[in-house]
Amino acid sequence: MKTINIFKKKHRPIVMTTAYDYVSAKVSELAGIDALLVGDSLGMVIGGNDTTLKVTIEQMILHTQYAANGAKDTFLISDMPFMTYKTTPKEAVKNGGLLIQKGGADAVKLEGGNEICRTIKKMVFADIPVMGHIGLTPQAILKFGRYKKIGKNEKEKKYLLDSAKKLQDAGAFAIVLESIPEQVAKEITESVSIPTIGIGAGKYTDGQILVWNDILGFYDKIKPRFAKRYKDLWNEAIDGLSKYKDEVKKRKFPSEKYL
Repeated sequence: MKTINIFKKKHRPIVMTTAYDYVSAKVSELAGIDALLVGDSLGMVIGGNDTTLKVTIEQMILHTQYAANGAKDTFLISDMPFMTYKTTPKEAVKNGGLLIQKGGADAVKLEGGNEICRTIKKMVFADIPVMGHIGLTPQAILKFGRYKKIGKNEKEKKYLLDSAKKLQDAGAFAIVLESIPEQVAKEITESVSIPTIGIGAGKYTDGQILVWNDILGFYDKIKPRFAKRYKDLWNEAIDGLSKYKDEVKKRKFPSEKYL
């Protein structure tokens, strides 16, 4: 956490990705990624759901444990899923504590702005490091109706700027800015002393985060416009498995080498 804050002061971009298990966390750590997020996006890219709303605290604890096993030397943040923190501050402290105590996370992430600052204060008081998340908040998809840019009008922009400052004052150590117009994200970044991590928010944030499966092309449903694919593991996997199938059918595998 301290390292991430130092990066902002040094104007050194922070590099983040998601991780959901031992493999994704381990390869991310070996690649030198600065920090990892065990995102509730696992409900979509691992579970095949259309939203993140079905993810439970038990699932988040389990996947955080797996990721912690793979990235022992990388700062690990875990998402608090839907209905685990906007109920009561007491419930939020309990569930955030579970992600750290049982899951092995170093910090947790909450979606929301002004409305959750009281809860964040309680969590920080309980020694639970908290990352904020404003802009498009996937857990509020039923309210938004669709995935879209947030902050295009003055009312939304004011809410985002105000929320960022209040999240900082509440004790959040960083804020994810998702699907926010680039210039608005720039203004937010310049208005707070804690790091901002962008996803679909342009180049002026203090860092960037993308979903592991989007970066590596290992997901067949949603393809966000802002997510650059650096590899195509989906088709690589299909190709590899097809070759395995063909060799077995033709009795080429196992050969003497594999006996």
